[in-house]
Amino acid sequence: MLNPPKNAPHWHVLGLGSLGSLSAYYLLQSGFTVSVLPRAPTHLVARTLHFPLPHTAPLTLSLRADDQGIPITHLWLTVKAHDTALALRPWLPHLASNATIVCLQNGMGTLDDIALPADCEVIYASSTNGVWRDADQIHIAAENTTEIGNHSNTPPEWFSPLQQQFSGLHWNHNIDTARWQKLTVNAVINPLTALYQCRNGALLDGGERERAMEKLANEIDQLCTLIFGHSNWQADTLQRSLSIARQTARNTSSMLADRLAGRSTEIEFINGFLLRQAEKYDVVLPFNQSCVQRLQALNQLSQ
Repeated sequence: MLNPPKNAPHWHVLGLGSLGSLSAYYLLQSGFTVSVLPRAPTHLVARTLHFPLPHTAPLTLSLRADDQGIPITHLWLTVKAHDTALALRPWLPHLASNATIVCLQNGMGTLDDIALPADCEVIYASSTNGVWRDADQIHIAAENTTEIGNHSNTPPEWFSPLQQQFSGLHWNHNIDTARWQKLTVNAVINPLTALYQCRNGALLDGGERERAMEKLANEIDQLCTLIFGHSNWQADTLQRSLSIARQTARNTSSMLADRLAGRSTEIEFINGFLLRQAEKYDVVLPFNQSCVQRLQALNQLSQ
């Protein structure tokens, strides 16, 4: 672990799944202090969470009882998309008026209906890393890139020390494009792996599953071309999805993991988000709609 950077902020992490645990590890290795937020302030007790990582020093996160008196100035948000409102709202009174929130989640639109402080700065992150968790063990299936940014060309002071430890981390002032590219790949791979109950690489069967990938990708490119224009959208969603499926062939998508565990999936914030955008352009995406409806039905059965 490095010495704390000058004027280093204290980070709170909300959502300690695979990517949240890995992010917290990188924050600690960069010299920052880190606390974990439970799902409700009333559950705040002193405890230590221990997450050994392969080929690295163990990750130990301390949740201190006195965190109730510390304003949340820097928040790393990694809860599941559909859990965002329930998890974040109890902590809104604890957010500083000028708090910084780094939102590293699948899907889009997760903060749309949440009343954040007026001067709150939201920085979005998009990762193509393949990470999965087995109990307290973090497994990295594919170490690619994580793009983080807003519309500023200049990253905040805390970014430089974090970049030195966070593998593949890049500042991107055009983060919206990166988020849409991640969303569109997720909208092809995630629902199909959940419906076929297969790992990412099993979609590359040269038959029914690849044809399903093509149907989803073609509809998505039709919508995104309307949103961004022909000159700004390359209509390569299928090619990017096939590439990611190959790179993460052994990975279990988050949506499949949720289905296997009997949890609700993030379909409303992935393909569901695309369907809400399609309504604005009077476009019908029948195969996306079918996938959403089928997974919504499975969500209801799991509740």
